[in-house]
Amino acid sequence: MANLKEVKERITSVVSTQQITKAMKMVSAAKLRRAQDKIVQMRPYSQKLTQILNNVSAASEGAADIVFAEKREVQNVLIIPVTSDKGLCGAFNSNIIKAVNLAVTTHFAGKNVTILPIGKKAFEAFKKRDFKMVSDYYQLFLDLNFDNARSAAEYAMNSFVAGEYDQVALVFNEFKNVATQEVKVEQFLPMAKEDSKEEKTTETDYILEPSRAYIIEELVPTSLKIQFYKAILESNASEHGARMTAMDKATENAGELLKELRLMYNRTRQAAITNEILEIVSGANALEGK
Repeated sequence: MANLKEVKERITSVVSTQQITKAMKMVSAAKLRRAQDKIVQMRPYSQKLTQILNNVSAASEGAADIVFAEKREVQNVLIIPVTSDKGLCGAFNSNIIKAVNLAVTTHFAGKNVTILPIGKKAFEAFKKRDFKMVSDYYQLFLDLNFDNARSAAEYAMNSFVAGEYDQVALVFNEFKNVATQEVKVEQFLPMAKEDSKEEKTTETDYILEPSRAYIIEELVPTSLKIQFYKAILESNASEHGARMTAMDKATENAGELLKELRLMYNRTRQAAITNEILEIVSGANALEGK
């Protein structure tokens, strides 16, 4: 009977856990819809702004000196890993941390690396290690909006212009669909000049006022901030997709475990009843033998 009680307690515990994972899946599904709408709306704007900037700067023939595109010998690097504030989302956070560690030991080996974490999980992971850290923006997801993201982007941009960092890289999960997120290590600064054939065929002859150089000076910072905010939104949507998938799988696993436990409970109960019957029959036979 002690075993029977133990199995019953485990069943109760698993049922309770299954209810929690099912509720978390539903919450993540609701949040995912909103996050997905934001990133889907942001992507065309970001792509069009980048295309306009590339067309204008390509036609400038060096008239404008873009400080954010200045390439220099890389000694000091700022890496911006974007994770979540909470766990229970599968390998979402660990993939980002692994990607940063790999980049530090390979691509940025021998460089002075500083980490600007966004998300509590990144802050906690890199706080334990011997990295220089800028910890002013890791709570950005507590109030996710463009103004807060812009502050972090401006820090990276101003530090790059001031020469504190020679290169800035973003590490984030790009949202593909509910079940798929792809880890991206993307160069944020210096700006990468894109020379794609597709862009050349869609080049437009813009009429620019007051001047081409002035427009580029205004467009470049805006484009960089939009690119930064887009990476944050990609990660946000990916987080909810990863958590929804993880909780769905956990709910399924809890269901499978419940089947096994209930089968075990029934077998244990049946064995206990059989033992009781055998004891009664043995007792009756013993009395008759007297």
